[in-house]
Formats: sequence, C-alpha cells, structure tokens
Amino acid sequence: MAKTFQCTLITPEAQLMDEPVAYASVPAWDGLLGVQPRRAAMVIKLGDGALRLNMEDGSNRRFFVGGGFAQMKGNQLSLLTEETVPAEEIDAEEAKAGLAAALARPAIGVEQVAKRQREVSRARAMVQLAK
Repeated sequence: MAKTFQCTLITPEAQLMDEPVAYASVPAWDGLLGVQPRRAAMVIKLGDGALRLNMEDGSNRRFFVGGGFAQMKGNQLSLLTEETVPAEEIDAEEAKAGLAAALARPAIGVEQVAKRQREVSRARAMVQLAK
C-alpha cells in the first residue's frame, strides 16, 4: 500500500511544489480536511487557513492558503490557490497589524460584513501561522 501521495501546490504566479507527502491537513471553506494516501476522489473549495503537509522524510511544511480549489484523484492532491504564503515568510507583527485593522474596519450591509469576515479570518490564520 502506498505510504505517500503526490502533492502539487499552484498559484496564478507559480507552481510552489510538486512533491510526495505522507499527510495533508487542508483548509476547506467549512473546516479542516485530512488527506492520506489512496483517499477517494474529491473536489473541495478552499478557505483561508493553514495548509500543513507532513513530508515523506517526517518533516512538516506549512503554508497560508487563501481560497481556491483542491482535487484528489489517482493518489495525487492538486491545490489551486488564489494566494499561498510559506509560513516562514509571514511577519508576525505585520500579521497582528492586519488583524487589528480588519477588526477595526466598520461593516454595514451584507457585502461589507462578508468582506470584513473574510479579512478577519485571513488575518487570524496569518497570525496563527506566524507563531
């Protein structure tokens, strides 16, 4: 039985990785989804949050993922994201300032409330990953 699956992470600007992984914790729009080798086929909408990849050698890689889609098919996980930032590139102070700004922004009306909520969710995920 396979102990890994191929994981491809792509943004509009670049392909960030294409490597075998043992496990992936994927931020779906409605919560975290764990992916292991030989998982059934699926397509999910991504939310804003932490993508954690357990690599074949036992190490971990973490990324902030902001929206997009993921597909698992034939023991390959493909993540097509709108935005991806490696955790080690996130500045903690900048992330905290972004969260404070998002929380302070007034929101009136359904569209503004939804936009503010996404900004707060995004900023909280960035702060968490910066730790």
